[in-house]
Amino acid sequence: MPAAPYRIVFANEKGGTGKSTTAVHVAIALAYQGARVAAIDLDARQRTMHRYFENRTETMRRRSITLPTARFEVYDGTNAEELDALAAQLGAEHDFLVFDTPGRDDPLARHVATQADTLVTPLNDSFVDFDLIGQVDAETFKVRRLSFYAELIWEARKKRAMATIKEARKEMDWVVVRNRTGYTEARNQKRIDQALTELSKRVGFRIASGLSERVIYRELFPSGLTLLDKGHLGELGTSHLVARQELRSLVAGLALKVPEQGQLAMEAVL
Repeated sequence: MPAAPYRIVFANEKGGTGKSTTAVHVAIALAYQGARVAAIDLDARQRTMHRYFENRTETMRRRSITLPTARFEVYDGTNAEELDALAAQLGAEHDFLVFDTPGRDDPLARHVATQADTLVTPLNDSFVDFDLIGQVDAETFKVRRLSFYAELIWEARKKRAMATIKEARKEMDWVVVRNRTGYTEARNQKRIDQALTELSKRVGFRIASGLSERVIYRELFPSGLTLLDKGHLGELGTSHLVARQELRSLVAGLALKVPEQGQLAMEAVL
């Protein structure tokens, strides 16, 4: 019986955090390392991740090239059992299953989040975004309490921990990825640093560096290309090289286990 695929869920109930862009780049990074990757977009309205992979497929057809990619589907239903059946079907042939969820409160997003092996929550460096996982005191900026979302994930991780021994399941790894840090005022960034560190100790998530706000990500979308596709991007400027280093740090921070033979290939790509 084949092993179950490793589930990576990108979830944030707030939009505009770079969630889909991060999900696509991580999925392609895994594919470059030799992993078989499938992706399910749960945002049937916007379908950003799905459209990104569609654009990638069209670019390969138009240029007559082959690039590492993922099998991709969009689920536009509302039934969790149907979604689980789709995930099981895709998972039977893949090493990783990547979910991109809507940037809003959504029952299916919560469903897959509680089943994740790695839950990735991209977060912009602002207290508006921080409010998703915790509320801070207006004077001291100390964390007052967890948000509903953080409590949901906390409970899911406790249940997973109890099932780990009985069902031989892995514990959930929750990673908060800090996107767009370059646009945060220094004093405010320090306050967010302190609040995130405090909350990570209480809830048990890890903090990883993410992707800055760069025009290159928006420019790549129509072609479906990523920063990993060297040789197909034309001449890259200094900012693009810095962005590629950010991506290297992000992938390393997620600490995903990939086929050993692919590690050198990733170093060559990045």
